[in-house]
Amino acid sequence: MSKEKPDHHDAELVMKLYDLRREAVMRASREAINGHFFPRDYDEFLAVTRPDHPQNAAFRQVSTYWEMVYGMAHHEIAHAEYLVENSGEGMILFTKIAPFLQRFRDEVSAHAFRHAEWAATQTATGRRLAELFQSRLAARAAAAKAR
Repeated sequence: MSKEKPDHHDAELVMKLYDLRREAVMRASREAINGHFFPRDYDEFLAVTRPDHPQNAAFRQVSTYWEMVYGMAHHEIAHAEYLVENSGEGMILFTKIAPFLQRFRDEVSAHAFRHAEWAATQTATGRRLAELFQSRLAARAAAAKAR
């Protein structure tokens, strides 16, 4: 049964997750993926999942971190809305790969990003954030085309 409201255990978990995001390798990985990874098609997305891609380690670090975080909400270890509203950055990556996710699941990994997808579709905060980031990515893509 899901908790009706967050408690101090949820707050402690969110603070620990925040501390982990500040670790040097994680910070560099987040910068690489959030700031420089913008796949335009499935092949560009698939490329970063290959071990020989320069951003592969950063992609794995960031994607598995957010899957772990959203899994805590999905499995009701933490209050879902509270955790997602304090960990919305993971929706950035999910929004970037969402257009390619079904094909990736069909061809590569059947369970990929299932917790992030749950957070993006089954929580009110996740839906709002995914929509916000989707519109920002669309605006970025439109601006890039205009150049």
